[in-house]
Amino acid sequence: QVQLVESGGGLVQAGGSLRLSCAASGSTFSIGAMGWYRQAPGKQRELVAAISSSGTTNYADSVKGRFTISRDNAKNTVYLQMNSLKPEDTAAYYCKAYFRGFDYWGQGTQVTVSS
Repeated sequence: QVQLVESGGGLVQAGGSLRLSCAASGSTFSIGAMGWYRQAPGKQRELVAAISSSGTTNYADSVKGRFTISRDNAKNTVYLQMNSLKPEDTAAYYCKAYFRGFDYWGQGTQVTVSS
C-alpha cells in the first residue's frame, strides 16, 4: 500500500508560479512512475506530467515549457513546478504513483489562477 499526500496548491494571479509536492508513504520501495493529473469542473481528468523512476519525463502539450516535474527518490516525493500560470490551468491537481501493478492516487490539491 502507498499513501500519497499533495500540497502546495492555492490561488495565484495569471503569470505567477506555484510548486506542488506529493509525498509518498507506506510501502514505497520500488515505486515506479509518478505523475500529476488535473481535473477542471465538467472536464475529464487529464495527464499534466509524468516521470519514470529513472527520471524520464513526459508533458502535456499545454504545459510544455511552463511546468517541470521532478522527483526525489530518497524522499519519495514528486514535485511539479508551475510557472507562467494561466486561468485555464485552474483545476484540482492529483498525484498518481504506480506500484506493484496498481495505481495509487492522492486526494488532490486545488490550483486556482485568476485573470
